[in-house]
Amino acid sequence: MWKQDTSVNPPSPRPDPSAKAAPGDGGASSKVVMDLGRSVVIKGELSASEDLTLYGHMDGSVKLPDHTLTIGPDADIRAEVAAKAVVVMGALTGNVTASERVEIRATGSVTGDIASPNLAIVEGGCLQGKVEMPQARSSEQARPMA
Repeated sequence: MWKQDTSVNPPSPRPDPSAKAAPGDGGASSKVVMDLGRSVVIKGELSASEDLTLYGHMDGSVKLPDHTLTIGPDADIRAEVAAKAVVVMGALTGNVTASERVEIRATGSVTGDIASPNLAIVEGGCLQGKVEMPQARSSEQARPMA
């Protein structure tokens, strides 16, 4: 009676959950992640109290001080970004400030400055900008060499 859709849509590339888990968080699987699809266009300021994955287009700013922003492989983001962690698989134009880490995957590109204590660029990833990597000094690092 009803025709079944037999077409096969390839699954959207999803961020590797193990790569999103921050050290010490136990990789909790109950984490809430908000996905904004390819057809979504955002202009303005975006803030959230959960992890966020952008697959569409954005022009403005993103503020996720306690959460991870993932930029999907087909995303085109033109924004100033401030987040706990940022994973880039698409195109990001704008400055990035991350309190924990920034990761640029093989399909990712960042055009702008990055400020983060940790930065990983996978082979194929692209960065055009300056990097500032502030480090918290531990008591062992602060001791003079004997």
